[in-house]
Amino acid sequence: MTTFITLPGIGGSEESHWQTRWERSHPSMKRFNPSDWERPQLPEWCGALQQAVDAANDPIILVAHSLSCLLVAHWAAQSTSAIAGAFLAAVPDPNAPTFPSAASSFRATPPGALRFPSVIVASMDDPYGSLEYVQGCAQSWKSRLVNIGASGHINASSNLGEWPQGKSILKQFCKELGIDGGIGTEPPGTMDAN
Repeated sequence: MTTFITLPGIGGSEESHWQTRWERSHPSMKRFNPSDWERPQLPEWCGALQQAVDAANDPIILVAHSLSCLLVAHWAAQSTSAIAGAFLAAVPDPNAPTFPSAASSFRATPPGALRFPSVIVASMDDPYGSLEYVQGCAQSWKSRLVNIGASGHINASSNLGEWPQGKSILKQFCKELGIDGGIGTEPPGTMDAN
């Protein structure tokens, strides 16, 4: 059975965040567990991700939000663990003025393609990463980009609830990878890639 490792951004994902809701709905979704959500340190977060991967059953899909999208890029450059793919929502720009200073160790994102398939979900009005920046990430990382329109930072403040559109994108991504994600069926017509 597929293991989904959820990777929240700085501060963790609160109760109303779609990652937390997905974890409650799907036992195959397991959150990684760094020691400090508020003062993230890249080496420690990479170690926590590696621990989660080592404990997971194959195939493994990473489900990252915000800062953890950068974590995935850093981790992928230094780990050889097998990953089926990564779902990356709301990639932040580490050089933007809105980027939290507490996360400065994540700034120098490794260049080049990720070593596994990935899909980036982007919002047109994300205050932490412009669409232009995210398009550049998609090109560099060789990720498929899905633009979901004006949805803020794709977090609890975006009022997405269970975020069925995101589930649909993840389900389609699993299908493309030839993996049974086991995450349920969403309404058709929510997989418009731009």
